[in-house]
Amino acid sequence: MKIVLQRLIVIARLPHDAADRTELGAHYENLNFQLNKRYMWDHITGLLLIYPSCLLHIIESSRDILISVLRDLTVMQQQPDCALMEAKIVFMVHNPENRLFQQWSYKVLDAGLIAGDSKGLEEDEGNMETLVCSVLSALQKLSQHLEITKRALPGSALDETPELIVPLKVLDSLLCRDELQSPQEYLQLYDSPLNVNIEFGQVNPRNFLPNV
Repeated sequence: MKIVLQRLIVIARLPHDAADRTELGAHYENLNFQLNKRYMWDHITGLLLIYPSCLLHIIESSRDILISVLRDLTVMQQQPDCALMEAKIVFMVHNPENRLFQQWSYKVLDAGLIAGDSKGLEEDEGNMETLVCSVLSALQKLSQHLEITKRALPGSALDETPELIVPLKVLDSLLCRDELQSPQEYLQLYDSPLNVNIEFGQVNPRNFLPNV
Protein backbone atom coordinates (compact mmCIF):
# COMPACT_ATOMS: atom_id res chain seq x y z
CA MET A 1 0.00 0.00 0.00
CA LYS A 2 1.42 3.36 -1.02
CA ILE A 3 1.35 6.05 1.65
CA VAL A 4 1.42 9.70 0.60
CA LEU A 5 3.86 11.38 2.94
CA GLN A 6 2.85 14.59 4.69
CA ARG A 7 4.68 16.74 7.20
CA LEU A 8 3.11 18.66 10.06
CA ILE A 9 4.85 21.25 12.22
CA VAL A 10 2.86 22.33 15.27
CA ILE A 11 3.76 24.38 18.33
CA ALA A 12 2.06 24.72 21.71
CA ARG A 13 2.60 26.68 24.88
CA LEU A 14 3.20 24.92 28.18
CA PRO A 15 1.68 26.13 31.45
CA HIS A 16 4.04 27.95 33.79
CA ASP A 17 3.66 25.24 36.42
CA ALA A 18 4.59 22.35 34.11
CA ALA A 19 6.34 19.98 36.50
CA ASP A 20 7.68 16.98 34.60
CA ARG A 21 8.11 17.68 30.92
CA THR A 22 9.22 14.10 30.27
CA GLU A 23 5.57 13.12 30.78
CA LEU A 24 4.75 14.87 27.51
CA GLY A 25 7.43 12.86 25.74
CA ALA A 26 6.06 9.66 27.23
CA HIS A 27 2.52 10.63 26.19
CA TYR A 28 3.55 11.06 22.56
CA GLU A 29 5.62 7.88 22.61
CA ASN A 30 2.49 6.00 23.68
CA LEU A 31 0.35 7.82 21.11
CA ASN A 32 2.76 6.88 18.32
CA PHE A 33 2.76 3.27 19.52
CA GLN A 34 -1.04 3.17 19.38
CA LEU A 35 -1.13 4.80 15.94
CA ASN A 36 1.47 2.36 14.61
CA LYS A 37 -0.79 -0.51 15.67
CA ARG A 38 -3.84 1.10 14.03
CA TYR A 39 -2.09 2.15 10.83
CA MET A 40 0.38 -0.67 10.30
CA TRP A 41 1.55 0.56 6.90
CA ASP A 42 2.35 4.07 8.07
CA HIS A 43 5.88 4.84 9.17
CA ILE A 44 6.03 7.70 11.69
CA THR A 45 9.14 9.87 11.82
CA GLY A 46 9.75 13.26 13.36
CA LEU A 47 10.96 15.14 16.39
CA LEU A 48 9.37 16.54 19.52
CA LEU A 49 11.38 19.31 21.21
CA ILE A 50 10.09 20.22 24.67
CA TYR A 51 11.28 23.68 25.71
CA PRO A 52 10.80 25.09 29.22
CA SER A 53 7.78 27.11 28.05
CA CYS A 54 6.54 25.47 24.82
CA LEU A 55 6.95 22.54 22.48
CA LEU A 56 7.76 22.09 18.80
CA HIS A 57 6.49 18.90 17.17
CA ILE A 58 7.37 17.69 13.68
CA ILE A 59 5.43 14.64 12.44
CA GLU A 60 6.05 12.92 9.10
CA SER A 61 3.53 10.28 8.05
CA SER A 62 0.17 9.91 6.31
CA ARG A 63 -2.63 12.45 6.68
CA ASP A 64 -4.55 10.01 8.90
CA ILE A 65 -1.67 10.01 11.39
CA LEU A 66 -1.31 13.79 11.29
CA ILE A 67 -5.03 14.33 11.88
CA SER A 68 -4.92 11.86 14.79
CA VAL A 69 -2.07 13.83 16.37
CA LEU A 70 -4.04 17.07 16.03
CA ARG A 71 -7.17 15.48 17.53
CA ASP A 72 -5.15 14.20 20.47
CA LEU A 73 -3.69 17.66 21.02
CA THR A 74 -7.15 19.24 21.18
CA VAL A 75 -8.29 16.59 23.68
CA MET A 76 -5.29 17.32 25.88
CA GLN A 77 -6.11 21.04 25.83
CA GLN A 78 -9.65 20.36 27.05
CA GLN A 79 -8.59 18.38 30.11
CA PRO A 80 -8.89 20.06 33.55
CA ASP A 81 -5.20 19.49 34.33
CA CYS A 82 -4.22 20.76 30.88
CA ALA A 83 -0.64 19.88 29.93
CA LEU A 84 -0.80 22.10 26.83
CA MET A 85 -2.23 25.55 26.28
CA GLU A 86 -2.59 27.51 23.05
CA ALA A 87 -1.33 25.76 19.93
CA LYS A 88 -0.67 26.79 16.33
CA ILE A 89 -0.03 24.94 13.10
CA VAL A 90 3.14 26.43 11.67
CA PHE A 91 3.37 24.41 8.47
CA MET A 92 1.81 21.43 6.69
CA VAL A 93 3.18 20.13 3.41
CA HIS A 94 1.78 17.44 1.11
CA ASN A 95 4.16 14.90 -0.44
CA PRO A 96 7.56 16.41 0.47
CA GLU A 97 10.56 15.12 -1.47
CA ASN A 98 12.02 13.31 1.52
CA ARG A 99 11.82 12.89 5.28
CA LEU A 100 13.78 15.13 7.60
CA PHE A 101 14.20 12.37 10.20
CA GLN A 102 14.76 8.61 10.09
CA GLN A 103 12.83 7.89 13.29
CA TRP A 104 10.56 9.66 15.75
CA SER A 105 12.16 10.85 18.98
CA TYR A 106 11.78 13.51 21.62
CA LYS A 107 14.15 15.66 23.65
CA VAL A 108 13.59 17.80 26.73
CA LEU A 109 15.64 20.98 26.33
CA ASP A 110 17.29 22.51 29.38
CA ALA A 111 17.08 26.27 29.81
CA GLY A 112 20.87 26.58 29.57
CA LEU A 113 20.90 24.89 26.16
CA ILE A 114 18.68 27.55 24.61
CA ALA A 115 19.86 30.58 26.64
CA GLY A 116 21.57 32.27 23.71
CA ASP A 117 19.25 31.31 20.87
CA SER A 118 17.58 34.69 20.30
CA LYS A 119 20.49 36.79 19.08
CA GLY A 120 19.94 38.73 15.89
CA LEU A 121 16.20 38.12 15.64
CA GLU A 122 14.88 41.48 16.76
CA GLU A 123 14.58 43.14 13.37
CA ASP A 124 12.76 40.21 11.75
CA GLU A 125 10.54 39.06 14.58
CA GLY A 126 7.48 40.87 13.19
CA ASN A 127 7.70 39.26 9.76
CA MET A 128 5.50 36.17 9.62
CA GLU A 129 7.16 34.69 6.54
CA THR A 130 10.61 35.18 8.05
CA LEU A 131 9.58 33.44 11.26
CA VAL A 132 8.21 30.38 9.46
CA CYS A 133 11.24 30.22 7.16
CA SER A 134 13.47 30.40 10.23
CA VAL A 135 11.83 27.26 11.61
CA LEU A 136 12.04 25.40 8.29
CA SER A 137 15.66 26.42 7.75
CA ALA A 138 16.72 25.29 11.23
CA LEU A 139 15.05 21.90 10.78
CA GLN A 140 16.64 21.44 7.36
CA LYS A 141 20.09 22.22 8.79
CA LEU A 142 19.50 19.74 11.61
CA SER A 143 18.44 17.06 9.11
CA GLN A 144 21.54 17.67 7.00
CA HIS A 145 23.75 17.53 10.08
CA LEU A 146 22.27 14.17 11.08
CA GLU A 147 22.87 12.83 7.58
CA ILE A 148 26.49 14.01 7.52
CA THR A 149 27.26 12.64 10.99
CA LYS A 150 25.39 9.38 10.29
CA ARG A 151 23.11 9.79 13.30
CA ALA A 152 19.55 8.53 13.38
CA LEU A 153 18.49 10.49 16.47
CA PRO A 154 19.12 14.21 17.01
CA GLY A 155 19.39 14.27 20.82
CA SER A 156 23.16 14.19 21.21
CA ALA A 157 23.64 16.34 18.11
CA LEU A 158 21.60 19.13 19.70
CA ASP A 159 23.64 18.86 22.89
CA GLU A 160 26.85 19.30 20.92
CA THR A 161 25.56 21.94 18.48
CA PRO A 162 22.77 23.93 20.22
CA GLU A 163 22.83 26.48 17.39
CA LEU A 164 20.79 23.91 15.43
CA ILE A 165 17.89 24.30 17.87
CA VAL A 166 14.97 26.37 16.57
CA PRO A 167 15.17 29.61 18.63
CA LEU A 168 12.64 29.84 21.44
CA LYS A 169 12.00 33.49 20.60
CA VAL A 170 10.82 32.47 17.12
CA LEU A 171 8.33 29.99 18.58
CA ASP A 172 7.06 32.53 21.11
CA SER A 173 6.49 35.03 18.29
CA LEU A 174 4.64 32.47 16.17
CA LEU A 175 2.37 31.52 19.06
CA CYS A 176 1.18 35.14 19.13
CA ARG A 177 0.29 35.25 15.43
CA ASP A 178 -3.42 35.23 14.65
CA GLU A 179 -2.69 34.32 11.02
CA LEU A 180 -1.77 30.78 12.01
CA GLN A 181 -4.59 28.30 12.48
CA SER A 182 -5.11 26.48 15.73
CA PRO A 183 -5.55 22.69 15.57
CA GLN A 184 -9.22 23.19 16.49
CA GLU A 185 -9.73 25.58 13.55
CA TYR A 186 -8.01 23.23 11.13
CA LEU A 187 -10.01 20.22 12.30
CA GLN A 188 -13.25 22.19 12.07
CA LEU A 189 -12.52 22.79 8.40
CA TYR A 190 -11.40 19.21 7.88
CA ASP A 191 -14.58 17.81 9.46
CA SER A 192 -16.94 20.20 7.70
CA PRO A 193 -19.31 18.55 5.20
CA LEU A 194 -18.82 18.83 1.48
CA ASN A 195 -20.29 22.11 0.22
CA VAL A 196 -21.35 22.20 -3.42
CA ASN A 197 -22.86 25.24 -5.10
CA ILE A 198 -24.60 23.80 -8.19
CA GLU A 199 -25.33 27.22 -9.66
CA PHE A 200 -21.73 28.36 -9.66
CA GLY A 201 -20.01 24.98 -9.62
CA GLN A 202 -18.07 25.75 -6.46
CA VAL A 203 -16.73 22.80 -4.48
CA ASN A 204 -15.07 22.89 -1.10
CA PRO A 205 -14.19 19.32 -0.10
CA ARG A 206 -12.03 18.68 2.94
CA ASN A 207 -9.47 16.90 0.76
CA PHE A 208 -8.66 20.20 -0.88
CA LEU A 209 -7.99 22.13 2.31
CA PRO A 210 -5.17 24.61 1.79
CA ASN A 211 -1.88 23.73 3.43
CA VAL A 212 -0.84 25.98 6.29
